[in-house]
Formats: sequence, structure tokens, C-alpha cells
Amino acid sequence: MDTTVKRRQAEKDMQASSILCIDTEYDSFRYFHDKLCLIQIKAEEKSYLFDPLNGVDLSFLAEPFADPAMLKVLHAGDNDIRLLKRDYGFAFSNVFDTHRAAAILGCHYLSLSTLIKQFLDIDLEKKKKIQRSQWDIRPLSEEQLRYAVLDTAYLKPLYEILAAEIRTRGLEKEAAHAFAEITTATWQEKVFDVRGHTRIKAYPILTAAQKKRIQRLYRWRFQKARELNRAIFMILSEQDLVNLVRMETLTPAGLKNEGGFSAERAARFGEEILSVMM
Repeated sequence: MDTTVKRRQAEKDMQASSILCIDTEYDSFRYFHDKLCLIQIKAEEKSYLFDPLNGVDLSFLAEPFADPAMLKVLHAGDNDIRLLKRDYGFAFSNVFDTHRAAAILGCHYLSLSTLIKQFLDIDLEKKKKIQRSQWDIRPLSEEQLRYAVLDTAYLKPLYEILAAEIRTRGLEKEAAHAFAEITTATWQEKVFDVRGHTRIKAYPILTAAQKKRIQRLYRWRFQKARELNRAIFMILSEQDLVNLVRMETLTPAGLKNEGGFSAERAARFGEEILSVMM
């Protein structure tokens, strides 16, 4: 969905729909703050892919998302809702979550592909490598686009079967409570774990001086990851932390020779790291 004309077509289709099936793709692996990369919505006539990264105005989605007369179907939609609230301020009402519904019905295997096979007898091919691919890189591949569309393609018939089973078993109140709880999900900033450094595998065998160093480095790593919006491990791995605190030569050369840093990495972070360890 990359033009105003297409956006208007989608808006018209959604206004005529009684059910919207919703999913998102986001990167929680490479970023400190989960990055919303794609929004998938299946309306009455078509499936739509909205790109949060291209600047298209998506404010029109606020009305259907909040409309209590329009059902929104998601699968394990807690984080989808958190990110859509965080980035756009959307509110949600009248939600049905197929993951929660299946759990209430006692299903043991709750992945979307498993439930679609169990209840619809359809083999939904969901490749892990595509799920974990870089959704923030443009253009998206044809394989990524197909994967994204499949996420909402069968939510409506799955909802219909699960909802009927919930009614048959008299579980409407339990389900309604669970779905209402999802609509209240909100995004929370990562909180620094002040004791996290003590759970590093090598921590018990470090010297007292090294333990003080790793405590300071652990805090610096968290702050730097938040500042740069990069995954914490991409700033320094746990092994990097251990290698650094064991250094005997606290110099730029020591970072490369003893800390295993590349010249580029030493130039980028070396001065700050050495300052923290002094």
C-alpha cells in the first residue's frame, strides 16, 4: 500500500467489511525497541499490506480498529496491538484472538499453521527463515510478501470454527474476558536489570576487580543499545564483556589484541569502553 489512491481503495473496502483480519511483521531481534515493519489486513474483498516505513498516512485505520461494531481477528495479537498503539495511538475494541481461543478450548499446539491444519485441513507453509528475515529492508521479496499475506488469509474461517466451538461449550464469558484483556495491551520500555551481570556464565570465576568492571560495562551496553536502538547483543555479546574485563592493557591496541575488537569497532566504541573500565 504505497499510494494515496490505493489507501483510499483500502479504506472503502474496510468500511464495507464486518470483519478485519490483522497481523504485523516487526523486528524484535535486531533492535532495542521492536520495529514495526509491515501491517497486514484482510478485509471483505482483498488483503492489504501497509508499509509503516514509507510515510503513507495510516490514520484512517483508527476508526475501524476502535469500532465496537467491527470485529478484529488476530492470532497472538498482544504485541501487534502494543506496537500499533505505540506508533499510531490506535485503540482497539471487539477483538477475537485465535491463539487465546484455541488455548481456552484446550488445544495444546497453538501456532497458526498448526491450528489451520487442525481445524481447516490446510497445510500452511510458514518458513522460519522468512519469519526471521529482515522485514525493514526494502524492497521486500516476493517470498516475504507471500508469507505476510498468508498470515491473515485463513483467520476468518478459523475464527468462525473456534467461535462456534466456544459457544457450544458455553465458554463465551471466559473468551470475552481474554479478548478484552488483549485490547488493553500496551507497549513497555525495556527495564534495566541491575543484577543481570551476575547471571553471566563466567561471572563466578571473575576477580573482584573484573566483577566491578563487568557491572559497569553491562550498564553501559544497555544504555548504548537504547541510545542507538540496536539489539543489546549487537553492541557487546556476553563473551565480549568477559574478554574486555579480562584485558590487562586498557588501550586501543589492547581492545584489538586482547578484546578481539575489529579496528572499526574499536574506533566506534573503544574510547567509551575504556573510559567505563578505568
